[in-house]
Amino acid sequence: MATVTRKIRLSGLARRLVEDALLDEEKARQIFEASLKNKKPFVSLLVEKKLVASQQVAEAAMQEFGEPLVDIDMIDIDPEVVKLVKKALITKHHALPVFRRGKRLVVAVSNPTNILALDEIKFATGLIVEAIIAEEDKLARNIDRALEAADDSFKKLNEELDDLASEELVNLEQLEVAGEGEAQEEADSSIDDAPVVRFVNKLLLDAIKKGASDLHFEPYEKVYRVRFRIDGMLQEIANPPMNLADRVAARLKIMSRLDTSERRIPQDGRIKLKLSRTRDIDFRVSTCPTLFGEKVCMRILDSDAARLQIDSLGYEDDQKETFLKNLHKPYGLFLVTGPTGSGKTVSLYTGINILNQQDVNISTAEDPVEINLRGINQVNIDERTGLDFAKVLRAFLRQDPDIILVGEIRDITTGNIAVKAVQSGHMVLSSLHTNDGPQTLTRLQDMGIKPFSIATCTNLIVAQRLVRLLIPDRRKPVKMPDDALRSEGFPIEMIEQGIELYEPTGVTEEDTGYKGRTGIYQVMPISETTKRLIMEGANAVQLADQCVEEGIWDIRRAGLQKAANGLTSLAEVNRVTIE
Repeated sequence: MATVTRKIRLSGLARRLVEDALLDEEKARQIFEASLKNKKPFVSLLVEKKLVASQQVAEAAMQEFGEPLVDIDMIDIDPEVVKLVKKALITKHHALPVFRRGKRLVVAVSNPTNILALDEIKFATGLIVEAIIAEEDKLARNIDRALEAADDSFKKLNEELDDLASEELVNLEQLEVAGEGEAQEEADSSIDDAPVVRFVNKLLLDAIKKGASDLHFEPYEKVYRVRFRIDGMLQEIANPPMNLADRVAARLKIMSRLDTSERRIPQDGRIKLKLSRTRDIDFRVSTCPTLFGEKVCMRILDSDAARLQIDSLGYEDDQKETFLKNLHKPYGLFLVTGPTGSGKTVSLYTGINILNQQDVNISTAEDPVEINLRGINQVNIDERTGLDFAKVLRAFLRQDPDIILVGEIRDITTGNIAVKAVQSGHMVLSSLHTNDGPQTLTRLQDMGIKPFSIATCTNLIVAQRLVRLLIPDRRKPVKMPDDALRSEGFPIEMIEQGIELYEPTGVTEEDTGYKGRTGIYQVMPISETTKRLIMEGANAVQLADQCVEEGIWDIRRAGLQKAANGLTSLAEVNRVTIE
């Protein structure tokens, strides 16, 4: 007997959206089922999947249910009101308390049909709950802000740290008469003070939550500051008491298993922070003695970044095709170039993951190994023990490799061994710190590698930068005259077709209007003509002219395309491409 699948009967907001022809009926049922299955609000899924604009959903809800529609960005939300409702309820029901009048609590929601949410909040607070409608994307953003503002854990930690700092001053006065050994023993015993431990843990978790790539703990003469690098930009996060700088540094050194008594020389270590049974995060830790104490810099090593698909990196279609075509060649030199922080490691790891098959032997030499990759033989360079790139590469050639990844070609020795590996039939992936493809070719010659070897071994050079992405609903169009567009480098044919540029709106110190980053690339295959120019000793300018002749975009042209597509602003492209 055939089973009959019962269709969900649409009602409330879903039905209204279908009736207004804003949403296909079958798609509405699919989203509704996904909402029930994943326990995620129906409206959140709609907006997340870009099926209906958040403003259209809000207007439909207002017309259907008669509740007022407000611009929640214009409301000054009191953190004390937010604290009336538990964080778990706010996140579960996607409902934000915005203000209280006596026994009435006004709650912003994007879907007023969620009666369960209002009832649970009413039961938990003992107040009469009234709903107002807010646009889903604005509501989500304000929920994050409000919960962060209401979270007073940093405030309490700072109070505890201030108290600890006061005690420290008293202790130091008492220790002045003690022997140096006794004072050191006393200082070491206080490293695990609970407020310092909680403060450091809080910072590490907040850095992960905010999507930071680096943390900086910086002591100065009269201030101690903590900064996060988010989307490539440093932001000041906290200012702990100055006289606790040594304790914070010592705590980080204990976590990364470094020598706490050694403060005169730089040290490197790692921290593994276990978030759950299935997820942990690695931090690479570097300490450096400065004029007023030890600076600690931490790099968050995100294993998810190493598993990114090439489609998520921002290559244009023809660039992606060229990338993959050259990646799958049986041998050759595949180079990724750019300054520090331009995403070279992610690009290399993406390529390695594409090539990582059961029948392939892949070995990597890195300084240091940032992310562990399953099925790949990774070697950590250690100059102190004499294990340098050259020695490791020589060993690789006796290890029956198919593919070799060299973290960076730094000198003629490394370069010549990489070339030798290519000439013996291996694929070699590596990186250099150069600005673009043509400069990479001349840099290899400057190192002392023979032009013939460069021309015959190099398959592809990928030069790249990272630009911040505009938040789609937080951008506004910018009109520029054609002359200005031409002076910026936009091609005439693009200008004639019409270009609409955007810039962020509503920018504050905490909210820049950008979220996330994407790559802009110059993908330069080495053609027969380019090979001939290399062997003839052509300079970077001549090689760049040949790229133009072959229709290869430089990095700026790729950035202008991203701006013309509305993904980023012209100011952001200028920031990373104008030298």
